[in-house]
Amino acid sequence: MRVARIAGPCLSRPSAGCTEDGPMNRFQEGEEAWIERLGDLRNYVRQELIARQLEEHVARSANVLDIGCGQGTQAIRLAQRDCGVVGVDPSRELLERLSSDAAIKGVDVEIHQGRLEDLGQVIGDRTFDLVCAHGVLMYLDDPLQAVGLLAKQVAPGGRLSITFRNAGALAFRPGMRGQWAAALAAFESGNYVNELGVRAAAQHLDEVVTAIEHHGMGVERWYGVRVFTDPRPAREPLPDAVVLDALLAVEQQAGTRDPYRQLASQLHVVAKR
Repeated sequence: MRVARIAGPCLSRPSAGCTEDGPMNRFQEGEEAWIERLGDLRNYVRQELIARQLEEHVARSANVLDIGCGQGTQAIRLAQRDCGVVGVDPSRELLERLSSDAAIKGVDVEIHQGRLEDLGQVIGDRTFDLVCAHGVLMYLDDPLQAVGLLAKQVAPGGRLSITFRNAGALAFRPGMRGQWAAALAAFESGNYVNELGVRAAAQHLDEVVTAIEHHGMGVERWYGVRVFTDPRPAREPLPDAVVLDALLAVEQQAGTRDPYRQLASQLHVVAKR
C-alpha cells in the first residue's frame, strides 16, 4: 500500500515559500465554513463534475500539479488513476486532511504547503502533464497574471485545468433565490462576497481564454460547473443515491451544452500547450 508523502518542513515550520499568508489565502477567512460543507450537495456536485470533465483530457499515469489542492478531492482521484500527483496549498489543516485521506485510500500524493506566488521556491522548475487550479483565481489580486504563473509549470504537450467564478452569470444565483438587490448589484460588478463569507472576484470567459492564449496555450474545451443545483441552499445534504445519480447526469449534460453552461456558477477551461 502506498501512502501520502509530505515533502519538506512545510507543515511544521513555514518558510518563505511555505506560508499561510498572502493573497492566495484570502480563502482562509472562509476555511472553517468550507470544511463544514465538504459533504453537502453543492460542494459534492462541483467536485464530481470537475473530476468527470477532467477524465476526458487526462491520461492515466500523467504527471500532475494541483495548485490550491485543499483537502485533496481531485488530487486523490487523480492518484487513484495512477497519476503522479503533487499538491500545493497554503492551508496546513487542509493538507493534513489530504495526507490522512490519501493514506486511508492507499495512494501517494506529494504534499507541499505554499502559495502560487512562491511556486518556484516550493517545487523548483519542474513541469507537468497537467496543472490544475480549481477555485483559486477568485481569491487572487491579479488572477490573469496568475494564469501565466500556472502556464510556466505546463510541460510541452501538457494541459492546464482552471475553474473560476463565472462573471457572465453572477446574477443568476441571487436572482433564482429572490435576492433581488444582490442580483441587481451583480450586473454591475464582478466582485462579490461568496457563500463562505469571503470577498472574491469573478472572471469573464473571454478574459481567461485571452490570458491562456497569451502564454502559448490553446483552449481544448470549456465546461459549466453547477447550473441547476447552484441556487440550492449552501448546507443542503446529499439526496438518496438514485436522485443523486440523475442529478449528476443532468448537470454533466448541462455543463457541455449552450445555453446552460453559460449560466453555470463556475466555468472549467482545459487548455493544451
